Amino acid sequence: ETRYRYNPDVKSLPAIVPAVIPLLLMMIPSMLSALSVVREKELGSIINLYVTPTTRSEFLLGKQLPYIALGMLNFFLLCGLSVFVFGVPHKGSFLTLTLAALLYIIIATGMGLLISTFMKNQIAAIFGTAIITLIPATQFSGMIDPVASLEGPGRWIGEVYPTSHFLTIARGTFSKALDLTDLWQLFIPLLIAIPLVMGLSILLLKKQEG
Repeated sequence: ETRYRYNPDVKSLPAIVPAVIPLLLMMIPSMLSALSVVREKELGSIINLYVTPTTRSEFLLGKQLPYIALGMLNFFLLCGLSVFVFGVPHKGSFLTLTLAALLYIIIATGMGLLISTFMKNQIAAIFGTAIITLIPATQFSGMIDPVASLEGPGRWIGEVYPTSHFLTIARGTFSKALDLTDLWQLFIPLLIAIPLVMGLSILLLKKQEG
């Protein structure tokens, strides 16, 4: 008789709920941070950036920090809903999941800032951010099909996209009782992505507006 070590009853919620958390934490914070910059472009108030000693990195960081805090609040609410409303127990290290969520939200808000450098109005920012973040997060992150089963460009996107790594951490801590000693390698891509995304945001804002 075949027995499953994880989710032995083959229920859908223990598999789906931990996967929805990364999806929402990518879409909402990135969209809000993108809108915060594009709104200033529409109003013309972004010109203040060039008449004050504030650097572009300070400007973007000031836009990012409130949405990092809001994203973490959303993370705790989503975890609470997962456990107390949907009945999906968290078996592993919550500290490990929280640390990964913080890094992931920094990346998500950074991606929103990066996308905002290409957008001129809020409608375009909403649709652009939704498309750019949701398609890779749903199609190539392992949410539906394992990344290992993908081929071609889809496999490459799945290997580098931050959602793939955070999704594995979320499922590992929720369903497999894993902690940092088991998952530390998945933190490396997240740590690498942060300076890359923020660096590109600063560089492109400078090229476009400077």
